[in-house]
Amino acid sequence: MELEDFADEFGPEYVIEVYDKKIGLKGVLVIDSLSLGPGKGGIRMTPTVDVKEVFRLARTMTWKNALAELPFGGAKAGIKASPEDIRNKERKKALIQAFSEALKPIVPKLYIAGPDVNTGEEEMKWFFEANGDWKACTGKPSNVCMKLFGKKGEKCGIPHEYGSTGFGVAHATAVAVGHAGLDIKDATIAIEGFGNVGTFASQYLSDFGAKVVALSDSKGVIYNEKGLDVKELLKVKEKTGSVVNYKPGKVLPNKEIFELPVDVVIPGALPDVITKENVNKIKAKIIVEAANIPTIPEMEDILHKRNILVVPDFVANAGGVISSYAEYKGDNPKKMFELVEKKIKRNVKLVLDRAKKDNVKPRDAALKIAQERVKKV
Repeated sequence: MELEDFADEFGPEYVIEVYDKKIGLKGVLVIDSLSLGPGKGGIRMTPTVDVKEVFRLARTMTWKNALAELPFGGAKAGIKASPEDIRNKERKKALIQAFSEALKPIVPKLYIAGPDVNTGEEEMKWFFEANGDWKACTGKPSNVCMKLFGKKGEKCGIPHEYGSTGFGVAHATAVAVGHAGLDIKDATIAIEGFGNVGTFASQYLSDFGAKVVALSDSKGVIYNEKGLDVKELLKVKEKTGSVVNYKPGKVLPNKEIFELPVDVVIPGALPDVITKENVNKIKAKIIVEAANIPTIPEMEDILHKRNILVVPDFVANAGGVISSYAEYKGDNPKKMFELVEKKIKRNVKLVLDRAKKDNVKPRDAALKIAQERVKKV
């Protein structure tokens, strides 16, 4: 794939491929835009990650950061890693640190890393240690401040394991439900994925009074139209390794989570899960995109024609990058959660109101706002 196939007036500004034959490292960094500040985006580790995927994600980060009014451009990175690479801690650490060392000349001046698929607070600690600069990445462990500075509360890490993305998704869902004329306390919700995002989103939505009726993981879907006890489900997942062992509930194949008779569906795990095969089977009134790029672009047109409200990924799941900014500027977790709530609620309302006023898809309205902000600079 050639750069010309996806380059446009907004970017990308840098595409950097990293190879280290000694340890078998194959990585890529795409810095899409530096208009608003250094490129900000996570590092994913998967067997299939490639330049095209990383570019699509970097572009999403450009819009996400612009819409959230953060002083960051858009970027994303990927390391090709086999399941064994991901499971083997020493191997994984070697890949992360080699990638960090290779990028040292431009980090954090042009790129600031963060967690993503198969990377979390420990991986960010490794990345930061190999680079040496506190601002090389966000999502570091909360106790890093004690080890470095010996003073609690000073430059502490804010790991994504605190659940900022899921917290933001829950607030985005509540705003969208209200916009559609529904009450969050009466809303039925199905969530694809019970990882970091789905776990926290389901807990916060339950706290808001919503009825979470379906959740999924890699083994399948657990569905109970009367509602799931999310706290109990967490225990079952921890004890047995899967949500499908929760009772009472009906176990369904993964693909059926998008076809259930619910008010809201939240794709929260994989990309490209809403396709031509299932787009006309969706019964939900609202889709809140907690995962990155979960809907094939043409499918959003069909959903819009069917009067299904779609809150785009870079609007709904910006809680993670907003928390990254809070860490970057030295905020504590309490201030971080306040910032996430304020920005997510304001931006979702702004986008949905603009979409209604202009009679366009929410994604088109959000893109227009984000592009205006990038172009102003």
